[in-house]
Amino acid sequence: MNKFTGDIPTTIGGLKDLISLSLAHNRLQGSIPKAFGNLVSLESLDISQNNLSGPIPESLESLLHLKYFNASFNRLRGEIPTGGPFVNFTSQSFTSNEALCGAPRFQVRPCDNNSLHKSKVNRMLYILFSTALILLASAILLMCLKSRWRRNKNPIQPESIAVVTRERIAYHELVRATDGFNESNLLGMGSYGSVYKGTLTNGTVLAAKVFNLQQETAFKSFDTECEILRNIRHRNLTKVISSCSNLDFRVLILEYMPNGSLEKWLYSHNYLLDILQKLDIMIDVACALDYLHHGYSTRVVHCHLKPSNVLLDEEMVAHVSDFGIAKFLEQGDILHQVKLLLSIIFQIKPTDNLFAGDMSLKGWVNQSLPDAIINIVDSNLLKPKEEHYTAKVQCVSSIMELALYCSTESSQERINMKDALVALMKIKLQFIKNCE
Repeated sequence: MNKFTGDIPTTIGGLKDLISLSLAHNRLQGSIPKAFGNLVSLESLDISQNNLSGPIPESLESLLHLKYFNASFNRLRGEIPTGGPFVNFTSQSFTSNEALCGAPRFQVRPCDNNSLHKSKVNRMLYILFSTALILLASAILLMCLKSRWRRNKNPIQPESIAVVTRERIAYHELVRATDGFNESNLLGMGSYGSVYKGTLTNGTVLAAKVFNLQQETAFKSFDTECEILRNIRHRNLTKVISSCSNLDFRVLILEYMPNGSLEKWLYSHNYLLDILQKLDIMIDVACALDYLHHGYSTRVVHCHLKPSNVLLDEEMVAHVSDFGIAKFLEQGDILHQVKLLLSIIFQIKPTDNLFAGDMSLKGWVNQSLPDAIINIVDSNLLKPKEEHYTAKVQCVSSIMELALYCSTESSQERINMKDALVALMKIKLQFIKNCE
């Protein structure tokens, strides 16, 4: 999460005892060094969110201890290795790349084994086609310049913000997929509409967010969410598959999250998250917010962050959703405070009756630190006689202190999301070290 540029140094391959390597969220270019195959002790490798190109080296198949690999959001191409640790990796490790191919479970196109043996005729056709394409592009460019010269000074209106993707899903197909928006497929209801589970004819499972157009603000919410989600992409943000709209109907087609919302896992007795799972969710959400605040050309403030708007996929990776009231900010604007960390640690909602009058969740925690942590924290997290109890107390205390820093009233004292993310990662590493 720096601004490193250039190629990855091949000398990293000499670090035989290296266990974890993260170069994610940088601007690195070039290819993945084959020398990475010499990192015999490596257990975790994250090179996502860069500009890396070329193939994934087969030498990585020799990394027998590699348990986590993330090469998503790059410009990689070629066949995904299938041996060694790659047997256990899922499509999440390779999403959003330029031209990767491989096994169906990776959700990429199949590889063309004959592509390396093109005939001279095919190569000649390729050259001719490329030449024709260049000539056509040149002609179009000349026409555009001529048209621009003739154009009056009135600017062209931008494309409708309701256009999220090129491919739309027909209304009747959506009705069929959700069984007529049957209540049995209802996943949840929000301020501006309802979300239904659906299955398309090709087997794709989706979540259809249907906006309640009886509310005037629903139109604005739909347009805002389209505008935000068509311009941003991140592993920890909800992915838009398509949209469907007309004068009387607005719906966003979203990636389905089989493990539901974080709210269900926090406030239901039928579900339970351990401290590491909660830490991972906090880090996922912080990654998403850091991207919105610092990783995009225009800052985006979510404005409605709460457990019900954090969704969990099949691997319990958190995705921030619901951008209906999000805002674009200029560089000088101050970002809103974040109090989600406190909600994750406690099984008490910020709107609980306990916080009547002047008392708030933040104030309640502040008064309880540092001596009464055991009395206020989720009882499932801290049990005095359990293993690594001291390490858990220290971890929870660090998280609560960080949460209070995130929600400080003074903007000068409040830390930003980039620093909060780094702090969370350090807390997790320290907790793992204390439990060894």
